[in-house]
Amino acid sequence: MRSQASVQGHPIHPMLIVYPFAFLTGAFAFSVASALSGSRERKRELSNVANHLIPAGVVAGLAAAVPGAIDYLERVPPHSSGKERATKHALLNVSALGLFTTSWLIGRRRNARPQVTPMVLQALGSAAMSVAGYLGGTLVYRNQIGVDHRYANAGKWQEEMRDEPASGAALVVSTDALQVNQMKLVHASDRRIVVARTEKGVASFDDRCTHKGGPLSDGVLICGTVQCPWHGSQFDVTTGTVVCGPAKEDIATYPVG
Repeated sequence: MRSQASVQGHPIHPMLIVYPFAFLTGAFAFSVASALSGSRERKRELSNVANHLIPAGVVAGLAAAVPGAIDYLERVPPHSSGKERATKHALLNVSALGLFTTSWLIGRRRNARPQVTPMVLQALGSAAMSVAGYLGGTLVYRNQIGVDHRYANAGKWQEEMRDEPASGAALVVSTDALQVNQMKLVHASDRRIVVARTEKGVASFDDRCTHKGGPLSDGVLICGTVQCPWHGSQFDVTTGTVVCGPAKEDIATYPVG
């Protein structure tokens, strides 16, 4: 299968975030150099560089926010530790852009001379971006957002939108394209349900791992057992019982029509 972010096939967000980080932290470095410089002319030159880097960094940050917002809304599994981490990541990045923008406005009003307040705001913005970058790296390496880790014969990623079935009713979806050990994600109203074909037939179960909310549809299915891609919990897809932890709670299963 594919990861929640990589099915579209382009790591746009990780590529774009390099530019705002470089521009904005570079602006902070030039501001510090300007404050430490002994020459008045040198101070002005360094400060002018910082004042040009900040708007460039903010614009680049807004551009990077577009695919980031798409990942947040559509790729990161809801009700999961990854969603909480992604929320903090987004808030820190937005805060950093706000801090740098404020520092730029203050610097312009003061004729681009080195001032304590703009540098403090830039320092806080740089710190916020650094923490956000750490969280972003965790989203990629731990939550595997934007990582394609398909296993052999997993098949092409399949996703389907359906009306939520009535309580106790069978979920009616097409399973003809599924071969043994292949899965598809079904959006049934506000629920995410996985439909899988095993050696014993078709099974259906919750997409959410009961440990940290990882997407089981993005995991590995072998011999009727699905493994969560985040921390390795395993579940029997027919009964929903935990085969291997760290998960301790079973997943819900559903009949398939």
